[in-house]
Amino acid sequence: MAPQKIVIIGGGAIGSAIAYFLLSDPAFAGMVTVLERDPTYTQASSALSASSIRQQFSSPINIELSRFGIEFLRQAGDLLETGGDRPNVSLTEQGYLFLASPAGEPDLRANHRLQCSLGADIVLLEPAQLQQRFAWLDCQDLALGALGLSGEGWFDGYSLLQGLRRKARALGADYVTAAACGFVSDGSHIGAVLAQGGLSFPCDVVVNAAGPCAREPAAWLGIDLPVRARRRCVFVFRCPTPIEGAPLLIDPSGVYFRPEGRDQFICGTSPEPAQDPDDLPLEVDHALFETTLWPTLAARVPAFEALRQTSAWAGYYEFNTFDQNGIVGFCPEVPNFMQANGFSGHGLQHAPGIGRGVAERIVHGAYRTLDLAPLDFTRIAAGKPMVERNVV
Repeated sequence: MAPQKIVIIGGGAIGSAIAYFLLSDPAFAGMVTVLERDPTYTQASSALSASSIRQQFSSPINIELSRFGIEFLRQAGDLLETGGDRPNVSLTEQGYLFLASPAGEPDLRANHRLQCSLGADIVLLEPAQLQQRFAWLDCQDLALGALGLSGEGWFDGYSLLQGLRRKARALGADYVTAAACGFVSDGSHIGAVLAQGGLSFPCDVVVNAAGPCAREPAAWLGIDLPVRARRRCVFVFRCPTPIEGAPLLIDPSGVYFRPEGRDQFICGTSPEPAQDPDDLPLEVDHALFETTLWPTLAARVPAFEALRQTSAWAGYYEFNTFDQNGIVGFCPEVPNFMQANGFSGHGLQHAPGIGRGVAERIVHGAYRTLDLAPLDFTRIAAGKPMVERNVV
């Protein structure tokens, strides 16, 4: 096989995972260039994520990606070790707890059957069992809960990002601080990626891993990619009453919280669609905490009535407006233009699986371990959404 020149637009977790898996494959012969506009990652979705991982999805492909993701996180220190430096991703497997009202109970049971059939370690808990296990929880309006006993929890997303980046560079990836700004293309093939400062990078394959900015490179080729930057706010708070053994809890309203360290928590929720426009500035919406989060948290955990918010931050989801699932695969119109974006909040946990799959497709011409065809770009033009009911 002739050496290949691969240019990856975006050096976050997805782009760096792709670079790592490409250069880890003995069959790969070529060069990998990663274009990253901001190597400090101050506004990167990978760095601003709530950094959690779950098996509790409703679609097989997302469950399988998470199952690979948790194994990768468990071994991250060994896999990403570089020159004696072993990244510590601080994986905490304390589970997700999805709560359901009577209206949501059938979906929770159906999801549980699918998850268990694929090997996920999830248990259903009736309200009395929930109350016994989590004495601090108000269960009066609940019909059911689903708790991950293993393979779910949270981790240090920034450490994962930096570990992937350092390992990819150690394997030979060239990280260039530059923003891509166009292509040299005849309309059906990209010959080079242009970057600010008059730079040009000849390529055989271009991977669009630009996260919330992924729409822009596609637009240079006249492709309307349904990926938008949607702001999500994360709030940090403390509670004077100990809340023992808390998992990452998803309320039926969509509000979530989880422990963060010894004595504090983080929380958030997705805004209503009418209050969720594209490209809002990364400024915290403090009214969201006062009007929505705090009342919901206090109703579900009475001790949270006395909580004290201490800080907050905002980051972007790379939100796929078509079906809120990742977009992976080559564009039929431009066969050397690969998409790896649109993950709508679960990109960080799925970065290892996406990185492996994209690398396999580039190097071997097909997926070898996990078939990512359900995420293929062609489903958008075909108008066939891949519906995920457990969107958080």
